[in-house]
Parts: sequence; C-alpha cells; structure tokens
Amino acid sequence: MHATETPLKGPPPAEVPLDDAPLVRVIAQVRYPLIASVENRSFIGPFQEAIRNDYPTLRPEESRSVVLGPEGPLSTRSDVSWRFSDESGTWRVTLAPDFLAIETWRYTSRDDFLDRFRRVLTDLHEHVNPRTVDRLGVRYIDRILGENLRALPQLVRPEVAGILATPLAEDAHELVSQTLFRLPESNGQLRARWGRVPARSTVDPAAVDPVDEPSWILDIDAFRQESSAFDVELIGSRARTLAERIYSFFRWVVTDEFHRRYGGLS
Repeated sequence: MHATETPLKGPPPAEVPLDDAPLVRVIAQVRYPLIASVENRSFIGPFQEAIRNDYPTLRPEESRSVVLGPEGPLSTRSDVSWRFSDESGTWRVTLAPDFLAIETWRYTSRDDFLDRFRRVLTDLHEHVNPRTVDRLGVRYIDRILGENLRALPQLVRPEVAGILATPLAEDAHELVSQTLFRLPESNGQLRARWGRVPARSTVDPAAVDPVDEPSWILDIDAFRQESSAFDVELIGSRARTLAERIYSFFRWVVTDEFHRRYGGLS
C-alpha cells in the first residue's frame, strides 16, 4: 500500500498468503438483546444438534457479576455460556444469552472463517431466533516473538514502530498504543492496538494468552454498533467488509520484509 493511501477506505488489497503467519486468534461476534431461555439446557439442545458434527464438545461456563453500592454488594447475577469446540480444540463457538461468537487459533483463510461464521449464524437464526442485532465485530490478533521481535523496526512502518525504532527500545519494558478510527464507508469503527508487552503479560487476558517471553502484539478490532434486524446474509456481508478493512489496515502496518520473514514473498 502506498504511503499516501489510507487503509480506512477504498478497495482492500489482494491477499498475500503467509506460510508462517503470526496470527494467534481470530474472532467474530454478534450481539443481540438478552434471550434468557438460552441458559436452559433443553432450549439450546436443537442448536447443539445443528452444529454438533463440526463442534462436538460442549462445556458450559458459568460467570458471576456483582453490583456494588455504597454499602457493599447489592446483587449478584449468574450467567451461563455454552462453549462448543471441534475435536482439535482449535475452533470454538460460544452461545450466550446476549451474543454468539466464533473463534479460532488455526486460521486458514478469510473465506473459510466467514463461511463457518455464516453457518453458525444460520443455525442461531433457526433455533434461537434473535430478532435484532446490536453489535457486530471481527477481530484479528497477531503476535511477534523472538528474533523477529528484535527486528521489529524492519517489519512495521515507522509510525507504528515508534520508540521501538530508537535507541530507547533497549529499555522499553512495556509500550502499548491504541487508536480508534471511523470507517467512513461502512458506518463502523476500527480499534487498533499494538505494542511490546513483557513476558507473562498481555494486552487483554480474555483474548490474548500470555507467553513466557516478551512479544509485540497487533490487535485489530473492526465493528458496527447499531441496532438492525437479524438478517444472516446481511450480517455475513458486513462481517466480510469488516474483515477486509482489518486486512487493509494490517497491510498498511507491515512491510515487505514482514512478508518475506513470514513466508509471503520470495
């Protein structure tokens, strides 16, 4: 992408497949108004049967939230989420009373990921039938480690490398930047977060597992936050647009040297 171009609008660049991509997690999520029946085992049975061939393992997960007042806790609430995973444990679908998400640690292509998302949306529409979408989001997270971390100023553009491209990098223990952009062509937003994190640390414990060495994280989250009718085809089309915009921003960030090191260019 030319230095004067913006990754926030215009057609996305052609994909360059990476043989050894540093992509550690990809997530798509749709949020809708609360459907309390989702917590009922018998209610979610038909949804489980619809996706069980692809995601045969089901593990319920309970979480509790506490509302605090001036004199201490006022109330507690317990929520149940249903986590379905494939046999390898590298794909997971989560059904909760107010959202559905699909995520993977073994991403192969945009088409495959969005096709899987569309299929579970179809099953959600048939068996849970949310009427409204409140938020749609797609998120890609990359992690750079080891020798590539030491070469970071050659892998990303100077505006992103920042202090890590200066002599101060030697003593930069933790450095994280975040910017929220408008997406002028899709009525959405893109939140980009990047930076160096120390060993056994993370920018987001819910999405990025810590590792036992320093790393550099690129976390790009594109989303639309507006209420609209639940339409599988429209949600799928919008998810593709968000994923393409994420890729445009990713290509703006990284250099040709990044692509060479991760198997994208000869």
